[in-house]
Amino acid sequence: MAKSETVQRVIQSIIEHREKFERFCHTLSDEELGRPVPESSWIVKDFVSHLATLDPEMARSFEAAAGGHPEEASHTVEGLPFDLDAFNDARVAERRQWPLERILEEASRNRAALIETLERLTDEDIAQVMHFRGDAKRSPADLPLKVFLLGWARHDPIHTADMLKALPERASDPELTAWVDDPVVKGYQAAMSGPPRR
Repeated sequence: MAKSETVQRVIQSIIEHREKFERFCHTLSDEELGRPVPESSWIVKDFVSHLATLDPEMARSFEAAAGGHPEEASHTVEGLPFDLDAFNDARVAERRQWPLERILEEASRNRAALIETLERLTDEDIAQVMHFRGDAKRSPADLPLKVFLLGWARHDPIHTADMLKALPERASDPELTAWVDDPVVKGYQAAMSGPPRR
């Protein structure tokens, strides 16, 4: 059980979203998983790999922010500048030939470890500054960790919306459309539209 009620709500949210995400993934055929996603260099399955592999970096960022050292998230553990886009592309490429179940198993392990990290955070911790590194379409920013966590908790539906761009025949699924019909999801999609900024 988390030490903070806010963090506990975030944990409950990511658990519920991950359950929905896994159910959605299990409905996808190999052909659907291999479809290119419009306005992206990734295929549908790559978004599953992304969600499976980013959690350890997120945990590192959360710990750095909670410890009062948000700048540590801007560098790798070796001290080199951290490039979020390069990191994500490399993890996705490494898993391109993996079967879905192997990716989901990795996701489950990484998510469990991330939840353990979150459970240690206090209200004082989440009041600390979180440094978002930025990516090709969004500028770096500093904001309270609490604010970041509340938005990040929707990471699974955010990327489900991306995957659905390649799956127009599923657009009429009322459960899926209700799930991604969220202001944070829509805000992310708007922020990521258009050409890269850098």
